[in-house]
Amino acid sequence: MQAVIATGGKQYLVKEGDIIRVEKLNQEKGKKVEFDQILMVDKDGEHIIGRPLVEKAKVVGKVLNQDKAKKIIVFKYKSKKRYRKKTGHRQPYTEILIEKIKI
Repeated sequence: MQAVIATGGKQYLVKEGDIIRVEKLNQEKGKKVEFDQILMVDKDGEHIIGRPLVEKAKVVGKVLNQDKAKKIIVFKYKSKKRYRKKTGHRQPYTEILIEKIKI
């Protein structure tokens, strides 16, 4: 069974047992999290497509980790003007184990 969920402004194709990284959620490590914005469910080859969401469908997961991604460097530069600006950014994320897809 597969499902397409929407969270954090992005869409994810998930299966039971998958580990996904989503935009940071305010949940503690080890807590359960439910996603109720289900766009599509594939159950034994039968596609259930929501318009816009699949009613009564939920995906249950468990928060494994709260962390920050690898640092990216943002470097701005203008030639011949002595302008250089270097900054870094680490995007926070939540790692989730998909436990169950309910219809």
